[in-house]
Amino acid sequence: MTTDRRFARFSKSPDTAAFSITEIPAGAFCLSAFLIITETGDPRKVLMGRMNPRAPWDHIGALDPSRVEVHSRGWMLPSSHLIFQESPEDAARRIAREQLELSDLRFSEPKVVSEAYTPKRFPNAPTHWDIEFLFRTEMPAADLPKPAAWTQLAFLDLRRTAKAEVARSHEDVIESAGLRFGGM
Repeated sequence: MTTDRRFARFSKSPDTAAFSITEIPAGAFCLSAFLIITETGDPRKVLMGRMNPRAPWDHIGALDPSRVEVHSRGWMLPSSHLIFQESPEDAARRIAREQLELSDLRFSEPKVVSEAYTPKRFPNAPTHWDIEFLFRTEMPAADLPKPAAWTQLAFLDLRRTAKAEVARSHEDVIESAGLRFGGM
């Protein structure tokens, strides 16, 4: 007897085809890493930036020009889709190096979050599935880098930042990390 379940096993093997996924889901499927860097001494301040549209975001963040244009207007976490067969830990180090120009950050073990949703920008699109690896660390505000990937980079105080100011649904990622917007 073969089960009627479709497991998140992506395989073209005929032995498992009845209960595996053999094609990319219609709404897409992404593996992403996010850096949740808080200011030393104040965990309510999170490092976020506004993307520099002239930076190579296709290479450092897997973003096409139309997404860069839309999302460069809001604040984003340093993040990227994983490179094919890259480990989440290697992705976190790559993001720190390529997007922040920092090579010595040490991160927590990742918190893993899974979401299936309809994208806000495309309400008629099929359900999209994300698996997100959230890496945490802290750093002093005095050590804030000035990397070329961002036009602005700052520790945003979540008590004074509106969710509407945040791009790419990163407000949801921040809350998945256990942080909250608004007063304490």
